[in-house]
Amino acid sequence: MRTLVRAINRTRQTVLCERLETADSLAEQSRGLLGRSGLEPGSGMLFVSGRLAPFMWMHMFFMRFPIDIVFLDHNDRVLRINHRLKPWRVSSLVPRARKALEIEAGAAARSATAPGDQIVFEQA
Repeated sequence: MRTLVRAINRTRQTVLCERLETADSLAEQSRGLLGRSGLEPGSGMLFVSGRLAPFMWMHMFFMRFPIDIVFLDHNDRVLRINHRLKPWRVSSLVPRARKALEIEAGAAARSATAPGDQIVFEQA
């Protein structure tokens, strides 16, 4: 079973995502949100890069719905946000990113999340 965590924007004092599933295994990371018809409000998935690559990126191949992708550095600071990324697109290539949050489209804007903000995680 995947762990559920809450992502809080400490800088803005807002909830970025109420229920993030963690993609812990390689199989879970490969599958991601594929096969779903959408995300329930307040839900999403957290991806953690297990390797020290110089960058991180995500793809939307075979996805059925748009999402926001929030990229974080090793200190959980927001590096970049791809708002409402549509199916069959590729995200930005984000240097120094170590985590990516795939959340419902519009959630980043609703929480006023912006690059430089500090994100903290707590058990949901």
